[in-house]
Amino acid sequence: MADFFSITYNFTLPEKQKEIFKLVFDTRTIELQNKGQTDPPEWTQKNFEQCPHCSLDSLSHPHCPVALNLVIALERFDHLMSFEKVVVEVIDSERRFVQKTTTQEALSSMIGLLIAGSSCPSTHFFKPMARFHLPFATRDETMWRGAATFLLFRYFTESGIKESDLNLDGLAAIYHEIGQVNKSLVQRLRAATIQDSVINALVHLDVFAKYLTPPLEETMKSIKLIFDVIYQKKN
Repeated sequence: MADFFSITYNFTLPEKQKEIFKLVFDTRTIELQNKGQTDPPEWTQKNFEQCPHCSLDSLSHPHCPVALNLVIALERFDHLMSFEKVVVEVIDSERRFVQKTTTQEALSSMIGLLIAGSSCPSTHFFKPMARFHLPFATRDETMWRGAATFLLFRYFTESGIKESDLNLDGLAAIYHEIGQVNKSLVQRLRAATIQDSVINALVHLDVFAKYLTPPLEETMKSIKLIFDVIYQKKN
């Protein structure tokens, strides 16, 4: 297995200028290897709009790991409004995606990767999803991937899947926590941005996170319908 893998986002902006991000990840840790600024901006400091549940030590982590990963997006997209149209090409080792969409939706897809590729403990659950990245995932695809990742996570633990895992309460708790991270990040970005594209990209991502908070029975109805044909054949 290779030590690193990469996912490249090529943006064609409204005036035809290009922005290219080749995101390199450690295959074992799924952490972003792209080096940021040697002197990160003030809004990345750990105690700046810090998450209320943050468990990281300030001495070893003077800066928020997630905020550090977002610097590259902010630096190069802060001049764009969220509704402006862009063309995005996403390339990994297996396939290529092309999508014409708004700046906020395009950035939202990449920002999800940047967040998952941080060393923040609240983002660790999302690393397998980053490893098998699906750009521009829909609501149902997000629910599918979240639930499948949670059950596989429990399957690979020493105790395996327990009956208590099947109601997905643990998944809801994970998404509630990442919602708190997103809320704090929005506050950080409001102090750092001129235009709204990066902020709205994060808000767009947070909307997807809210799909996997209680009541899951209601939000997962569209996924359940896919399995109805299996139940019908068995009966």
